[in-house]
Amino acid sequence: MIDRRVVEHFDWGLLLITLALSGLGLVALYSAVYAGNDPSLRPLFVKQLVWLGAGMGVMIATFCVDPKEFERWTPGIYACCMGLLVAVLFVGRMVGGSRRWLVLGPLTLQPSELAKVGVILMLARYYARNATTRGLGFRELIKPAAIVLLPFVLIYLQPDLGTGLLIVMIAGIMTLFVKIERRTLTMLVCAGLGLAVAAWLFFLKAYQKQRVLTFLNPDRDPLGAGYHIIQSKIAIGSGMLTGKGFLKGTQNTLSFLPERHTDFILSVLAEEWGFVGTVLLVLLYGTLFVWSLNIAHKSKNTFGTITAVGVTAMLFWEAFINMGMVMGLMPVVGVPLPLVSYGGSSVVTSFMSIGLLMGVSMRRFKK
Repeated sequence: MIDRRVVEHFDWGLLLITLALSGLGLVALYSAVYAGNDPSLRPLFVKQLVWLGAGMGVMIATFCVDPKEFERWTPGIYACCMGLLVAVLFVGRMVGGSRRWLVLGPLTLQPSELAKVGVILMLARYYARNATTRGLGFRELIKPAAIVLLPFVLIYLQPDLGTGLLIVMIAGIMTLFVKIERRTLTMLVCAGLGLAVAAWLFFLKAYQKQRVLTFLNPDRDPLGAGYHIIQSKIAIGSGMLTGKGFLKGTQNTLSFLPERHTDFILSVLAEEWGFVGTVLLVLLYGTLFVWSLNIAHKSKNTFGTITAVGVTAMLFWEAFINMGMVMGLMPVVGVPLPLVSYGGSSVVTSFMSIGLLMGVSMRRFKK
């Protein structure tokens, strides 16, 4: 029997923010695929509508489940995500030198997107049962480190360093939230700096180093690695205050802007709607993050609170990295703009995450 209080606490505000972001994404996507001279992109708009419908269904199914049930199912969910990551290394489809997608009949699945949710749930389950007021010590962090390291390695092997680092950053926020002993935190920071140096010297591939160097100086290779950033900055700057108008962005219509329907969709929006449209998008994201943190604050269930923090961290880092990337403030990595960029796995994962937030919000009165 459904608890009437759950229905009464339905989070209409979170739903409206989600629909507003998705609506802005559809407007930008329509322009990205129809304004240019590439007819092969036009079916993507209809596909995005289908994915949004699927995402809504997943969101509804997710918030109908009590977070306590998710806590029980978490080991199975995490194991399934890891199994998909292993499978993609052997039978995944190779695109652009990376093996990141599983082809399931008419559908294409990117397991690394689902892995982010699996890691959030697994860490939330562990921290809800092991967090203390004194903070976590080095010994208590061994298991969380293993939980994060396994998907990171599997995703790095695809290779997809951007998503792997994103999972590490999400885990970092969740771990800081539950508190770490000061001495342990100092040791981890020093170890992280040492690993960063080692990664640059021994593990990063040539194209990954090139992206970092191009970020520092895009003009060093304007027709190669720096092309994306240069064209994106031209599009954003030419939008000025109010933009050039819907379907009238020249960088978009003349196909100068690469990946304009996925990673660089913000550049399309900024060129056509200008500073005003971009600020509106940033305000919507800001409202979403504050709303999500308020859900975490009001929840009386520890697992729900930590899950809400993890989901908020995921959405924040995705938006922050993507916006910094298109403005030339961060290296170019394959991180989509949540709820806005085209992409089936990304859309479904984002709506699933919103469903987790709604589930926690609707049951915030439960201990």
